[in-house]
Amino acid sequence: MSGDNSSSSERGSRREVVHQGPVQLRGSLAREATTMDQRLLDRRGPSDWVHTDPWRVLRIQSEFVEGFGALAEVPRAVTVFGSARTPAGHEEYEIGRELGAALVHAGYAVVTGGGPGAMEAANRGASEAGGLSIGLGIELPFEQGLNEWVDLGLNFRYFFARKTMFVKYSQAFVCLPGGFGTLDELFEALTLVQTRKITQFPIVLFGSEYWNGLVGWLRETLVRGGKISPADLDLLFVTDSVEETVDIILEAHRGEDENELYGNGSGW
Repeated sequence: MSGDNSSSSERGSRREVVHQGPVQLRGSLAREATTMDQRLLDRRGPSDWVHTDPWRVLRIQSEFVEGFGALAEVPRAVTVFGSARTPAGHEEYEIGRELGAALVHAGYAVVTGGGPGAMEAANRGASEAGGLSIGLGIELPFEQGLNEWVDLGLNFRYFFARKTMFVKYSQAFVCLPGGFGTLDELFEALTLVQTRKITQFPIVLFGSEYWNGLVGWLRETLVRGGKISPADLDLLFVTDSVEETVDIILEAHRGEDENELYGNGSGW
């Protein structure tokens, strides 16, 4: 005889099952369950369902679909990062503008975060040079929309969806002096290259005076402490020259093009 003294009606209600797509609910969860259609169609019901994680997945999916669709046919591109706080007319702004034009003349589209400052400068240089200027913006409470020099622009809700587009549709990153956002993208790219998730992907730090302190810290602290290998620093190029920046990128992709044309012997 079982020691379970609960009534059959209680046991029966406990066994009640409600299915919501692939999700199964039992007991009190089943009794309290409402369907998505009910919450959608019942005007008197709560509207907070649009903020729940399952619904948010569809928003995330839509960002990837829109990004892939809009960028699938863009030509070979380089992403330029840099501070949104760089004022027009500043030396760094003019460098960004010159860089954008030089990349276009080398056969690349230019991608930025679409905002003001250094991003605007690179977009402007690309647009003025007659090239394709792309901006991938992000919803922020303190930053305006896409700058006026963006020809093809997308706004994202989620940083990780936006980051995927930067990496997937760019063949190189150039980092002008910038803040946390620039550092975020820089170290994400370094991690992907270091772990060989992406290959033939040059990362250029433009402005030796600005970046040498960071590179020195990587060498003296991370390499010396065994946190990264000495070869990992070779993933970075530091320069003060627009021409050298373009040459670094062209050289990396020259080898890539040769592999595509002749093969690298791995399948022979």
